[in-house]
Amino acid sequence: MSKAIRIHQTGGPEAMVFEDVAVPAPAAGEVLLRQGAVGVNYIDVYHRTGLYPAPLPCALGLEGAGTVEAIGDGVTDFRPGDRVAYANPPIGAYAERRVIPAHRLVKLPDSISETQAAGMMLKGMTAQYLLRRTYRVQKGDTILVHAAAGGVGLLLCQWADHLGATVIGTVGSPEKAELAKAHGCHHPILYRDTDFVAAVREITQGTGVQVVYDSVGIDTFERSLDCIKPLGMMVSFGQSSGKVAPLDTGILAAKGSLFLTRPTLMTYTAARADLVSMATELFEVVQSGAVKVEISRTYPLAEAAQAHCDLEARRTTGSLVLLP
Repeated sequence: MSKAIRIHQTGGPEAMVFEDVAVPAPAAGEVLLRQGAVGVNYIDVYHRTGLYPAPLPCALGLEGAGTVEAIGDGVTDFRPGDRVAYANPPIGAYAERRVIPAHRLVKLPDSISETQAAGMMLKGMTAQYLLRRTYRVQKGDTILVHAAAGGVGLLLCQWADHLGATVIGTVGSPEKAELAKAHGCHHPILYRDTDFVAAVREITQGTGVQVVYDSVGIDTFERSLDCIKPLGMMVSFGQSSGKVAPLDTGILAAKGSLFLTRPTLMTYTAARADLVSMATELFEVVQSGAVKVEISRTYPLAEAAQAHCDLEARRTTGSLVLLP
């Protein structure tokens, strides 16, 4: 048996139950993993509330790191004792031990701890595909990052700064502005006090940015289109404030023949070769010191509901990690 956080019905944080679950032996192609740390991400909230439906009952979570305890038939890339990490389906990371397909795992370098990995895999590989594949940020680009002091936001700011871009970011408080600035955001904007569209136009001398990275959703989407230069790109990769309304695509033409995409990490990592190459690039920038992973708070696994409360109330910065 293993302890896990599961939901039997969708709802608020109170729907999360800390309970015993049976853990089967790994089948062919699977690995039995003893988890050392588990990442908390906003997509976990979407699963908990039913915005992204999942079969019930189920354990939550898509990100974790730990040690291989046993392998099923046909597994050749891993052996017991290997330190590994993941950030992808199937959900079920909020657990002490779990079985997971081996092809979804990557080996951890010795210099990266399990706690650090659990705080960086999903957010870090999200930053990787956003900056290197969805829109390939180049030296001299100017970009806008919403929620710049959040887990993905801090990684985006650092990595984009490392690539030579000018980074503009929106944040909710002076404290978050200082944090974002310390992590590569050259122009933090307090969105509660300042019209971020006007601020972006002033910073860019009226030209706008090449790309907007928006995980906020309904509160920022439409105004973000006014921040983009002609032929620029709007990247909507989350909806923490609510789902974006249906869009008349003619607006994209009117605002400068803009590109719009709604990418997901799961699509970008569907092929194992892409998963491994993305993780390798992430590990390299972290090991070089160019990108630092901020673990703002850790919680015992049993207190996952409190982590969700803090996350939804926007009381957090950086990454949140559960410790089984």
